[in-house]
Amino acid sequence: MTGADRAALGRPPALLVVPAGLAVLLLLVPLAGLVAESPWRRLPELLTAPEVREALVLSLGVAAAAAGLSLVLGLPLAWVLARVDLPGRGALRALVTIPLVLPPVVAGVALLAALGRNGLVGAPLHAATGVTIPFTTGAVVVAHTFIAMPFFVISAEGALRASGREYDVVAATLGATRWRIFRTVTLPMVLPGVAAGLLLAWARSLGEFGATITFAGNYPGVTRTMPLLVYGELQRDPPAAYGLSLVLLVLSVGVLALLRERWLGGLR
Repeated sequence: MTGADRAALGRPPALLVVPAGLAVLLLLVPLAGLVAESPWRRLPELLTAPEVREALVLSLGVAAAAAGLSLVLGLPLAWVLARVDLPGRGALRALVTIPLVLPPVVAGVALLAALGRNGLVGAPLHAATGVTIPFTTGAVVVAHTFIAMPFFVISAEGALRASGREYDVVAATLGATRWRIFRTVTLPMVLPGVAAGLLLAWARSLGEFGATITFAGNYPGVTRTMPLLVYGELQRDPPAAYGLSLVLLVLSVGVLALLRERWLGGLR
């Protein structure tokens, strides 16, 4: 926007600027409070504590596994939503978005109902193999994937839709199969969207709490991730909880920095 355009529009109305400023404060003040209240001198001690290292390693590993599963399962789903004209596609897209609005604790209860020892799938699975999923590290991965995969699917589908079908059609007229078109034409074009979706899924998994504690429990070294450790420390040692929360805040800011070109560059 040029200076002449700004002059023509005039000053922004206070009825919009003031609420906007309050919104910024609402978002900024809690983060500033976390930074101010964190026990900076204790951070080295906190980060080297065995239970913190254990929870951090588990969180990072589970987030990577959830992001990987989101890629393997979610990319085909995103392609189907964007490229295949099938009946009920709108309902399928709505189904994908349900975990975005579902309370995480309810998501954990749903996972128990489906995969618990007496659940819809868990009961026959246990009877046939003796395998029990809940309250294991695998349960953490399942819960995190359930919560995080919609973020990946939405990002990947948006990239697929933005790329259009024209190149696919041209490749098809040259004799390429749809699988080859996907591998050699479509996927290279949407890699930035796929990468952004992976980062979003990873970050969402890193912060997951409700579904984890409901479906997987809070067992040290097995299912206790960083958010669960922070919650426990908040009851025993609030300053330690602030310090550990700061670690997750730094990781979140790092994800935002990696996404800056895709998510923020076009908004200037």
